[in-house]
Amino acid sequence: MKHLMTGLLLGLSTFALASEAQAAEPENTLVLELPAGEVTIALRPDLAPQHTARIKELACAGEYDNVAFHRVIDGFMAQTGDVQFGDMEDGFEPQRAGMGGSDLPDIPAEFSDKPFERGTVGMARSASPDSANSQFFIMFDEGSFLNGQYTVVGEVEDGMDAVDAITKGDGPNGSVSSPDRIQTATIAGGC
Repeated sequence: MKHLMTGLLLGLSTFALASEAQAAEPENTLVLELPAGEVTIALRPDLAPQHTARIKELACAGEYDNVAFHRVIDGFMAQTGDVQFGDMEDGFEPQRAGMGGSDLPDIPAEFSDKPFERGTVGMARSASPDSANSQFFIMFDEGSFLNGQYTVVGEVEDGMDAVDAITKGDGPNGSVSSPDRIQTATIAGGC
């Protein structure tokens, strides 16, 4: 019995260490404060270095603060990040939210074989694969039809309950008449 307990404890500690090893370094951890709580996202510079750098740059500049979740489709995803038309404290244009980006140039696609699953964070884009700029989305559920078509930039590590609580769209194509917002977006390791 003693050997069984020792083996079980050793196995659990190995599992705990493996889980910790998968956590993102603080400099690649995006923290979103949402109305329902904090969301921690492990950014993936190994999969999408340019997209990760862009999100970090915009978060460090405070560009994502107060930006609406302008398109939210239950069972699919919640989209945000339009820093041009989506800032609910500065220049919010509900009819145009989702059509803008940042003042920075668009980013070439960084597609990978990482699948779109619940909690995956992907970069939004127009019809052109090389048109991602500032907008991103968080998956509520699996979306295999996006695999290889959109850039995976991270995964939610903690706080999916706060993501699930985001106000769902009530208009065409998931538009939200009274959207929730990112209250603040920061990088855990600082800027």
